[in-house]
Amino acid sequence: MATVSVIIPTHNRSDFLRSAIASVLNQTYQDFELIVVDDASTDNTAEAVAEFNDERIKLLRHDTNKGGSAARNTGILASECDYIALLDDDDEWLPEKLSRQMEVLLSSPPQVGCVYSGCVDVTTTGKTIGEYIPTKRGDLSKDLVAENCVGGASSALLKRECVKKVGLFDESLPCSQDYDLWIRISNEFHFECIPEPLFRYRIHEKKISTNLEALIKGMETMAIKYSNYPLSYYREQYIDVGIMYCLAGDVHNGRRAFFKAVKLFPIQIRAYFNLCLSIFGAEKFRQLKEAERKAFACFASMKKA
Repeated sequence: MATVSVIIPTHNRSDFLRSAIASVLNQTYQDFELIVVDDASTDNTAEAVAEFNDERIKLLRHDTNKGGSAARNTGILASECDYIALLDDDDEWLPEKLSRQMEVLLSSPPQVGCVYSGCVDVTTTGKTIGEYIPTKRGDLSKDLVAENCVGGASSALLKRECVKKVGLFDESLPCSQDYDLWIRISNEFHFECIPEPLFRYRIHEKKISTNLEALIKGMETMAIKYSNYPLSYYREQYIDVGIMYCLAGDVHNGRRAFFKAVKLFPIQIRAYFNLCLSIFGAEKFRQLKEAERKAFACFASMKKA
């Protein structure tokens, strides 16, 4: 039996899916099974998977569209390995991701249940437009009160015992399902991080799979589920949603999210800053955010020196 179960949920993204699968097969760490869960796609997803002649790949299919969380849960329940790695169908792992994460996880204390990594944000053409380098490790239960420092599902390698103890993805949440899982895991296990970008997070219009109202509904559901959390988290979430919309080219909905953040906390400088950037349009917004990223990176390197 393999050591790592890799789970890829997918729905009508056969063009991106090929790259995601290839990035798994190209890993320097090869002791894995790969489970692709087709969430009732109507495109040529099955044909795209069949193009890869590798006996480690298993294709499962939902007869009806149940959502990303249900697809991940189907994959996890069908998996057999002691470790679970998650990859969204429109993201790509860098070749050493699994190897680096397994090395860290196997050498960590027993209380560590998850290893996560940084990422680079790229466009559909492969252009880098942002980067996230994590630094937080250990008991993240308090850190996760303020922000999702772990990031999306594609960043994580988990011990199977994590989901055995805290449960699977919450299928009732229309968004933030991965963040919800990290919160629950943090109450039982510690986290380790690799402060390097080990996967590519692709920004595109379909990345935001629902409209702003659905995203807001998801946040409000999270607010009820975690009613003891401070308002600052939700304010930051609306800003992040606005940035995502603008990076994807939807400046109108981006501004709506920024206005919602301002309404929650009128003296929030970050919301006003991004709202002002959005006035210049989507392309200029991307350029300015890239300049901002480079400036912070330069400042961080100077601070280390």
